[in-house]
Amino acid sequence: MAKKRRKGAAGAAKKRSEIFLICLVVLLVLLIAAGACWYFFVYRKAHKGPSAGTEGPSGELPEEPSGGTEAPASEELEIHFLELGNKYAGDCVYVRVGDVDILIDGGSRENSADTIERYVDAYCTDGILEYVIVTHGHQDHIAAFAGNKTYPSLFRRFECRTIIDFPRTNSDSGVYRRYVEERDAEVEAGAVHYTALDCWKEEKGAKRSYPLADGISMNFLYNYYYDHSSSDENNHSVCMYLSQGNYNYLFTGDLEKEGEAYLVEYNELPQCKLYKAGHHGSRTSSTEVLLERIKPEYVCVCCCAGAPEYTKDPDTVFPTREMLERVMKYTDKIYVTSLATNVDLEGKKWDYTSLNGNIVVRSDGTDFTVTGSNHSKILKETEWYAANRA
Repeated sequence: MAKKRRKGAAGAAKKRSEIFLICLVVLLVLLIAAGACWYFFVYRKAHKGPSAGTEGPSGELPEEPSGGTEAPASEELEIHFLELGNKYAGDCVYVRVGDVDILIDGGSRENSADTIERYVDAYCTDGILEYVIVTHGHQDHIAAFAGNKTYPSLFRRFECRTIIDFPRTNSDSGVYRRYVEERDAEVEAGAVHYTALDCWKEEKGAKRSYPLADGISMNFLYNYYYDHSSSDENNHSVCMYLSQGNYNYLFTGDLEKEGEAYLVEYNELPQCKLYKAGHHGSRTSSTEVLLERIKPEYVCVCCCAGAPEYTKDPDTVFPTREMLERVMKYTDKIYVTSLATNVDLEGKKWDYTSLNGNIVVRSDGTDFTVTGSNHSKILKETEWYAANRA
């Protein structure tokens, strides 16, 4: 009988041990599940922007902030205005918000593709551009996307998720035709393609406003020349702004004065922290009608200051005297990427170097900085301005 009792006691102890182990396993599973829920629904949501293709709100423009209202800080936004590895005027702007990478235009020549790839690779480590925006069909905005046998297209160098470009064009150049071929090949490989008019009308799955992170969105504006003809290709430019709380950043491609007048007429444009000067600082862009509405605090100009690329008139080389006089009614915080050297106006020859260089804007919605890779002086503090525009 004593042996039976000891055996029964041992069995009971074993059963209790098994129950304890089962309870421990269940507790561990519950703890793991709770941790996973916290990570995916609390931490990740707070620390990571949405993936490409996330559909945003209907795109109503925000009301202009009232005086004294402070927006809460958001995830950091970076805007990079790139030098393009040659002496020609052209646009390429890289935007980074968390894990979202955006490239706006790809000028100025096909060989710029190497320069752009090296620069973007330093920040976009996964090789994926969530959004590519191409404003219009001129070489100095599309050449690096068009590419050639020596310099492959940017579409071949990066995986592009969503491509948004111009709904109308007058272009029929070889560069434009190659751009269309390369873009369509990227679509065949899985990219989604919309026009800016699709975005404005919210058709074909496109959205007028795309959330990029908490408090940051990309918003497409209506341009009259999306669905009306213009003899000037520049007027077909895609227009959009980035919104970060009370800070707004406006991009209008090479939109000219007629297009700017319509842009003001048809859109409730917000006051802008930063404005990328239209058409490289030409005298026919950045008009008083637009500037009076947006009242920019900072202006970045993508050009080679003083280069006789399009004119021999020293007053109308980029950035032009007229444009600067208009802008300086609102701000003297003007930055320019490149500088022409060894200029021969009559022969239309020049070399180039950096003025500000690659211009990097960083903001969390409260703190705002502008840094040039060469220097961070505003334009009026430079020798070129003193000699040519003062």
